[in-house]
Amino acid sequence: MSTLPLFTLDAVDVHFHASSRGGGVRALVGVSLTFQVGERIALVGANGCGKSTLLRVLHGLVTPSRGAMTSRSGLRQAMLFQQPHMLRSSAQNNIAMGLWLQGKGWRLAQEQALLALQRVGLAEQAQRQARRLSGGQQQRLALARAWAMQPQVLLLDEPTASLDPHAKREVETLMAEFASGAAHGVDPMTLVFASHNLGQVKRLASRVIYLERGRMLADLPVHEFFDGTRLQQVSPAAQLFVKGELA
Repeated sequence: MSTLPLFTLDAVDVHFHASSRGGGVRALVGVSLTFQVGERIALVGANGCGKSTLLRVLHGLVTPSRGAMTSRSGLRQAMLFQQPHMLRSSAQNNIAMGLWLQGKGWRLAQEQALLALQRVGLAEQAQRQARRLSGGQQQRLALARAWAMQPQVLLLDEPTASLDPHAKREVETLMAEFASGAAHGVDPMTLVFASHNLGQVKRLASRVIYLERGRMLADLPVHEFFDGTRLQQVSPAAQLFVKGELA
């Protein structure tokens, strides 16, 4: 297995312009990071700190205004959004369409889509309209769609933010299984996920990146992030965030 990083960010800035006359938002400022195979990385920080923008940079949806982002050649990756887009079709077709676009025959795509639905406990919903599924079911369908594509990296933007506690547990269980390689027939995935749920971060992450106003202020193993000692050297806001006193 190659020891090259999956992603490398070198002094990345992202500036969203409000208009041609100037203004706008600096969503990321001077971010330098590397992401390695097998990591489970949580992006945390207050609203507007740059978590979603960083995920979109990693997925190629946002181009840095300055600096550079490089990814390993041939890297297979998928991204899940807080509210995943569902096609106006059945749950099974929502998965099969992506496989068909990859070049698989429609019959094989349908078979693999059903296997993916079985993997996330939605086989009985295969012919149901995807947009009529509950929020938790849609998120599990989105995970099945990603799993079927066999990505090496899974990027997730607040994947359980709008779900009830039971649905959150189901999605977290799937994330953990994907990361550990417990998903049948698929190698372990590297996870990079944004979350406000500190309990979720403790349960799932091996590494935590704390962002504040677009700047990366901490990059620590999960146990060091939560013990508080290292955060005393970072910022008062980081300490408040860990204590749950910063929204």
